Amino acid sequence: MILAVWAVVFASALWGTTGTAATFLSRDVSPLATGSATMAIGGALLFAIAARPASRAIADPQARRWLLVGAIGVVVYPLAFYSSMSLAGVAIGNVVSLGSGPLFAALLEWRVTRRPLTRRWMLAAAISITGVVMLAAGGHGGDSPVNPDDVPAGVALGLLAGAAYALYTFTSAEVIARGHSSRATMGAVFGLGAIPLAVVLGFTGAPLVQSLGNVSIIAYLALGPMFLAYVLFGIGLRRLRSSVVTVITLLEPLMATLLAVAVVGERLDLLGWCGLGVILIGVTLLSPARRPRLRPPRT
Repeated sequence: MILAVWAVVFASALWGTTGTAATFLSRDVSPLATGSATMAIGGALLFAIAARPASRAIADPQARRWLLVGAIGVVVYPLAFYSSMSLAGVAIGNVVSLGSGPLFAALLEWRVTRRPLTRRWMLAAAISITGVVMLAAGGHGGDSPVNPDDVPAGVALGLLAGAAYALYTFTSAEVIARGHSSRATMGAVFGLGAIPLAVVLGFTGAPLVQSLGNVSIIAYLALGPMFLAYVLFGIGLRRLRSSVVTVITLLEPLMATLLAVAVVGERLDLLGWCGLGVILIGVTLLSPARRPRLRPPRT
């Protein structure tokens, strides 16, 4: 039990370092290059460790249509996620992207499977949306390196990232429901998504290989938050209740915010801090009472 808790804690800490690590890339590296490199390399690794069962899942006609839709989410998520942090800052971009994911996931379930929205979800959604508005309206203050005028666009991209995350989470769960293992499903959906991301990387990734520092940071993002964190999270999910796991993973946006302030030099004004806290409260209320079928990795 203790090992499982620490596995989820370490996974959440790794996820929380993504935005800060990306800020150490050279200025000529675009967020599109960062996102495509991280997810393309990580996706290829996830496919490699499950190549045979993942290939069987892709060959299954019923599963393949869900995998292709999920691959769209895999492609959109890292591009929107890193672009959001580039515009709105690490703290706001991270919190909005991660906090909106569960909301969009519930909306997908309601629209596709006709699963009704509960009063608890509606309350949590109202609280989270209020927090997002507070973040966008307040945002950065003082001597923060983020341009306040870019925050609204960054928030919008964070919401797009949350929707994309919900899309590949939902479709992956549908594939698992059709008899494929989570390992095979992850390998298949991320392997398929890695193909178009590799194309994006081909057009945008030239600056990444111009310095050893850039290569090292991308290697960390792909192997740490994308690959190792997923393995650790799987250990936790097998032994802990989902409600416990959900609370532990709140360390992720907390870690991202603390690093953004302490390392990157971002400064949130009072309204921004209050908005961040409101979003965390909303996400906590969304903590499910049942064990999830799947929780794919974040970039």
